[in-house]
Amino acid sequence: MLTSKLYIFIKTAQKLSFTKAAEDLYMTQPAVTKHIHKLEQSLEVKLFDRNGNKIVLTAAGELLLKYAVQIENLYNELFFDLSQLKHQKKGHVKIGASTTITQYVLPAIIYKFSKRYPELKIHVMNANTEKIEKAVLNNEIDIGIIEGHNKRSGIQYKSFLKDEIVLVGNTRISWPNNYLLDISDLKKYPMVIRESGSGTREVLVYHLRQAGLCLNDFNVVLEYGSTQGIKNYLLHSNAVAFLSLHSVQGELERGDLQYFKIKNFKIERLFNFIFPKGQQNKLSELVLNFSLHNI
Repeated sequence: MLTSKLYIFIKTAQKLSFTKAAEDLYMTQPAVTKHIHKLEQSLEVKLFDRNGNKIVLTAAGELLLKYAVQIENLYNELFFDLSQLKHQKKGHVKIGASTTITQYVLPAIIYKFSKRYPELKIHVMNANTEKIEKAVLNNEIDIGIIEGHNKRSGIQYKSFLKDEIVLVGNTRISWPNNYLLDISDLKKYPMVIRESGSGTREVLVYHLRQAGLCLNDFNVVLEYGSTQGIKNYLLHSNAVAFLSLHSVQGELERGDLQYFKIKNFKIERLFNFIFPKGQQNKLSELVLNFSLHNI
């Protein structure tokens, strides 16, 4: 296993907080600080600059983090390969997924995966698309699953699952006949949107731009960083929102929410697996292939 000092350093460097690292490691903050101090002494370099309760990586800290993450990944691959020799699959893989995937797609897949590979543990980080991409580039996670239209250099994308963004609102709203609107009619309704950095918002902005529109053309009354929060808000208001069909399937079936179509305006997208170009390890490849066959 990784030496405890190196493992503690990785956690602290990723959190940039001794307190938060201690919480993740189930240690006390003084114990974490002591381990980092001993590591600095053994390497004869300063790894963090401290400013009150805030810490930042020094140049030496940035360099150590780069190599420490590579060492951690190599260890995980070694552990996996050794378990293969014993006809087992052991190890752990870190997945980062955007909110829609984490809440409405991944749970069923992870349940099936855990039954098939009980000794291979999955750790899931939930964040918006922008943060997941950064985590992949910084080697903080092995693989990401995101939504969104734009693509970043340094990341490899693999198609996973189709999705549609639909306009929904509660059943008390006076909807037009046949639930069919022109897109300009949406200006009559207060609208709730996801926060900046969200893949759902990114895709919405892209399609509005293709139609010659932008968010400022609508009556946006609230930005919310949670799909579940938006759904709860819709149940108590006359607002509307563009949300993933996956995320509102239950509410539509129960009749809590309903949606209508917009003439000549349809938002479809792909969820994508992402990982650093040329760096996909065997564990994340196993998770990816299993997911593709168990949607």
